[in-house]
Amino acid sequence: MSIMRLAEAGYRLLILVGDLFQHVLLLVFRLNWGWQLFINGKGKLANHGDIVDFFKSLNLPFPDFTAWFVGGVECLGGLALVAGFGSRAVGLILTINMTVAYLSVPDDRQKVFNILKEQDPFLQADPFFYLLTAIVVFVFGSGFFSVDQLLKSFVFEKKGSPAQADDQTIESKN
Repeated sequence: MSIMRLAEAGYRLLILVGDLFQHVLLLVFRLNWGWQLFINGKGKLANHGDIVDFFKSLNLPFPDFTAWFVGGVECLGGLALVAGFGSRAVGLILTINMTVAYLSVPDDRQKVFNILKEQDPFLQADPFFYLLTAIVVFVFGSGFFSVDQLLKSFVFEKKGSPAQADDQTIESKN
């Protein structure tokens, strides 16, 4: 076996192992930060009055409604992340939620605006890992170990996806 073939085989093995760990990493992120988000959301719902007062101090519009909304988004979004259900949509919603969280708190807002000067404060802010997890799940999906994967395997692939139907329509016209 030539050196080039051996290098190619080694690289293919590296890709295979990396792909397997991708699903494990997504699961760890979803379980850990999804559960933490659920706990935080549940706390916001249980301590609604305190959250309303905090939101009033930030001059957020409709603080009562916003407190219920944010608590619900975090609570339900966290559970959806844990299960890996509707992950890309949930990831997008939570990305928006965490971006607003960064921008609503004056100290955190400064961390965002100064990210090019000094990254550590941004990375150490409370919303960071929730934002990171939301972005990762939005971009990569929920991974193999998820309700989304079960739905894909047992529901959508049996019925045929809309993309497959479009491909078959195009092929029949040609």
